[in-house]
Parts: sequence; structure tokens; C-alpha cells
Amino acid sequence: MRKTLLIAATAFMIASAQAAQEPEAVFAKSCAMCHNGQLPNAPKKGDAAAWKPRLAQGQEALLKNVVNGLSVMPPRGLCSDCSDCSDCSDCSDEDLVATIGWMSR
Repeated sequence: MRKTLLIAATAFMIASAQAAQEPEAVFAKSCAMCHNGQLPNAPKKGDAAAWKPRLAQGQEALLKNVVNGLSVMPPRGLCSDCSDCSDCSDCSDEDLVATIGWMSR
């Protein structure tokens, strides 16, 4: 029961983050390439079983993994700062947290 409450609280905090960009747009531009099933270790959007152990780590750990990169995922996923190009979106930590919350539902 305690673990379920922790997971629910973490999911709520992630979902309630104030992002500048819509999570759906961030996902489509920066996350879908890997999180639509192309990479077996990347949890797919809406796959509750795959997201459960990740959510159990807590928001800080999830954000740290995205910001620093994890396994084959580059730092900040594919939503990194590339100010030298015109077709690039830069995601704030709040954008990333909101997108994680959206993906994990």
C-alpha cells in the first residue's frame, strides 16, 4: 500500500509540473523516436508496467536520468540545447518532468 501511494504521489507531482511546452509536442519532437517501441528498453507511452518501477524511483531520479542520459538515451533525450540550429527545441526541466508524467499515464 505504501509503495502504491508513493507511486501515485510521484505521478501526481510529475503531471502537475508547470511546463512551457505541451508534453505531447515535446514527445512528438524529441521522445517518440525511441519511446514508441523502436527501442526495447525505452518504456512506451502509456505502458504502466514499464513505467511503474521508474516512477517508484521518484521524480528527482527520473529527471536526473533524463538530464544526464541513461544507457543509449543521450542527455536530455533528443530535446537538448542546440542554439546553432533553427529546427531544434530546448526543453526546460519542467518540460521534461511534464513530458515524463504524460508518457507514464
